[in-house]
Amino acid sequence: MFIKILLTILFVGLMVFVGIYSRKQAKSVDGFVLGGRAVGPWLTAFAYGTSYFSAVVFVGYAGQFGWKYGLSSTWIGVGNALIGSLLAWIVLGRRTKLMTQHIESRTMPDFFGTRFQSQGLRVTASVIAFVFLIPYTAGVYKGISTLFEMGFGISYEYCVVIMAILTAVYVILGGYKATAMNDFIQGIIMLFGIVVVILAVLNNQGGLVAAFDKMAALPADNDATANGGFASLFGPDPWNLLGVVVLTSLGTWGLPQMVGKFYSITDEKAIRRGTIISTIFAFIVAGGCYFLGGFGRLFGMPPMLASGKLDFDAIVPSMLITLPDVIIALVVLLVLSASMSTLASLVLTSSSTMTLDLIYRDKKSLPGEVIEGSIDDEVSERVERRKVVIMRVLIVFFIVISLLIALNPPTFIAQLMGISWGALAGAFLAPFMLGLYWRGVTTLSVWACFIWGVGLTVVNMLIGNPINPINCGAIAMIGGFPVVWIVSLLTPSLPKSVTDNIFECYK
Repeated sequence: MFIKILLTILFVGLMVFVGIYSRKQAKSVDGFVLGGRAVGPWLTAFAYGTSYFSAVVFVGYAGQFGWKYGLSSTWIGVGNALIGSLLAWIVLGRRTKLMTQHIESRTMPDFFGTRFQSQGLRVTASVIAFVFLIPYTAGVYKGISTLFEMGFGISYEYCVVIMAILTAVYVILGGYKATAMNDFIQGIIMLFGIVVVILAVLNNQGGLVAAFDKMAALPADNDATANGGFASLFGPDPWNLLGVVVLTSLGTWGLPQMVGKFYSITDEKAIRRGTIISTIFAFIVAGGCYFLGGFGRLFGMPPMLASGKLDFDAIVPSMLITLPDVIIALVVLLVLSASMSTLASLVLTSSSTMTLDLIYRDKKSLPGEVIEGSIDDEVSERVERRKVVIMRVLIVFFIVISLLIALNPPTFIAQLMGISWGALAGAFLAPFMLGLYWRGVTTLSVWACFIWGVGLTVVNMLIGNPINPINCGAIAMIGGFPVVWIVSLLTPSLPKSVTDNIFECYK
């Protein structure tokens, strides 16, 4: 217990120190939200990876899908690395950086408002982002607090509150730069931690070969005579496994807190280096998490909930409770690192979106255009400072709402994330990506995709989830592309002069 407490105190102290160190760069809006658009490839790549993988993955997804699909759940981690990291950086990185800098966009809703010339889109996107980032944040709180409760014996409720306070402190102090620097430190802990934990768990089962043999001997859930499914290449349920791969890999392309990392990177050369770093990071961390979760059945049945269902969120903690105290301390730091980085990214994205796109909707102009009645530098500086103050207040507000949900979570972590990612990426992914490449995307097609993504997710939830929330999220994302394409062909295009001006940045 002494080792656990000492390591945790050192970790917390370092996070707060970085927040204090970075506070000078968080006085302006660009500094607070984007780190001055001058964040290097290593910090950006680690910020992307650590925001991607949190307790939601390590505790919720690795446990639930490792139990359902066995060792084939490792494909989820492979998909996260190849699609969610490598392909996302290749397809979105350069174009997002250039266009958002060209049109002076600081948030994803701001991008929609300026790129498609609609303040209504900007406001609606900010509301969607704020509302549907809350269940995701609650899921992260639930995951980290479950493991913290296991490692320290502290009540779940106290764990949730402590995590919320710590997140608020260093994000409010240092903004995005503090978040990125802490992400780098946390990422190193995650890389080291996941390797050590996998080796310890396999050693507990007699080594890699013995653990594989044990998994191959397990009977399928629906057929006691059909052994081997949990150790096969594609597992007992490949189609539902594919749905999880799509949701967790393609979903990052449409999440404001993930795409925002490309806004802040320094230049195109940094994007190329960041692509490689981010992909390697994802292979090790995501692949390792799901590979580890695939052995969950070797550690006995998880506890039952009052509803009679298995408590999937307890699977990974029950695997780790058998390890030595030093390894448990490392696991706690691993999940703490993964979750703190994700929480910081979520609360910063939510507060900046609400401040810049809902409360302060500045008149936006395209490059080369002049807006009448512009304010002088002194007044502008005061307004910038006021915006930063409001963002800090909203960080507290967002954390409190997420905290209330986490204290009484309505469902499993994986389902919370499915609802959040399905609505956000279902609404944002297609119009954002196509808007970077195709001049023909119309304003009405973006509205249609917003309705499609949010509508499908909410209706499915209200009628009792006849479609699994994970699969529903995947359908919402992929379905957004034909929605945008068809509606764009049938509705009026933006003026050619507007699109020519916007796409000038790629020449």
